[in-house]
Amino acid sequence: MSTGPFLEWRLAARYLRAQTDNRFLSFISLVGAVGVALGVAVLLIVLAVMNGFESELKSRILSMASHATLSGLDAPLEDWSGLATRVAAEPHVLAVAPYVEQRALLAHGDRVSGVLVRGVTAEAEAKVSGVAAHVVAGRLADLLPGGYQVLLGRALAAELRVATGDTVVLAVPMGTTTPVGVVPRVRRLKVAGIIDSGFYEFDRNVALVELGDAARIFRLGTSVTGLRLKLDEPFAAGRIVRAVAVDLGGGFTISDWTRQHANFFRSIATTKSIMFVLLLLVIGVAAFNIVATLVMLVREKQSDIAILRTLGLAPRSLLAVFVMQGTAIGVIGTLAGLGLGLLVAAKLTTLVHGLEALLGTRLIDARVYFIDELPARVSALDAARISATALGLTVLSTLYPALKAARTQPAEALRHE
Repeated sequence: MSTGPFLEWRLAARYLRAQTDNRFLSFISLVGAVGVALGVAVLLIVLAVMNGFESELKSRILSMASHATLSGLDAPLEDWSGLATRVAAEPHVLAVAPYVEQRALLAHGDRVSGVLVRGVTAEAEAKVSGVAAHVVAGRLADLLPGGYQVLLGRALAAELRVATGDTVVLAVPMGTTTPVGVVPRVRRLKVAGIIDSGFYEFDRNVALVELGDAARIFRLGTSVTGLRLKLDEPFAAGRIVRAVAVDLGGGFTISDWTRQHANFFRSIATTKSIMFVLLLLVIGVAAFNIVATLVMLVREKQSDIAILRTLGLAPRSLLAVFVMQGTAIGVIGTLAGLGLGLLVAAKLTTLVHGLEALLGTRLIDARVYFIDELPARVSALDAARISATALGLTVLSTLYPALKAARTQPAEALRHE
């Protein structure tokens, strides 16, 4: 029997179309293709959300935080002006800004909240972070020396129930000795503006005051807590700040934005790996449906297979016929899943907002997820990996029924006809 260059494919296509005569087989084939499509789509959407969340988190952190910090080991930096000049001259350092940072309490009426008070100079801070662009009421430049004004994050302002122009009381842990004992030192600050970065951790915990005012409040004199650095390679911040500290002779505490938020990104990477494995089970179930479809098809087409073998069709050609048929179901399901996944990922934010409006609730709470929306970012590498895995499982699912068909003995099959 002459096989011809495309005989196997023509037979596979004929059997695939012929299943419409058997509604049960057609239904099982459809279930297999839909299962693969849903598995691919859900996996693509979940990974796109995780990628979008990670990318958005990095973007918001980098817009508010300095890339790296350099501070004293056990004491504040005294000759920080000369040190800042030396640091600014280091390779990869674009800008340097001094800062003062201490924990304290803010109170307004009967509302009290723990905060991280950060003293900055408006001009220098604007060079190392994007906080100025996120001040929605007032300006960063309103933090003038001696003004004892404060910028609060939106979530912190809501917690304290204050607005621009209100007065809050700052209580610092460094007590003042009085005849009645040690009492906390307090200072009244005027709310000069509100910061809305979209990053809940910052908006809820940080209060900005002018550098000199913060130094006087915390009794640092002319010293500062450390220096904030902006670098030309943010994702190499750890390596660069270590090199800077070594060049300066050591004796500093160093940190960078990846170390400060390491738990966020570690948890995202772990979740992505777990979700990839779990959602592969959906594709695995669909692959078992393909196995069932082909096994039943092989049993139904026993006489056809026997006749083809009698006419000289080689076992390997029969193997190829059923592998192609199962692979075709997998390819159709994979392509449909990719299309559905890309469509949903592109419209995900709109869909979530519509669902929130329909249910009358907020699904993405910044207090839990650190951001207030659900971004999606499809990675070409993830799409390729998902497609390859789905097709690989599909091809593997065809091997048993295909081998069963290839091993069919013509005489044995025709005996029961």
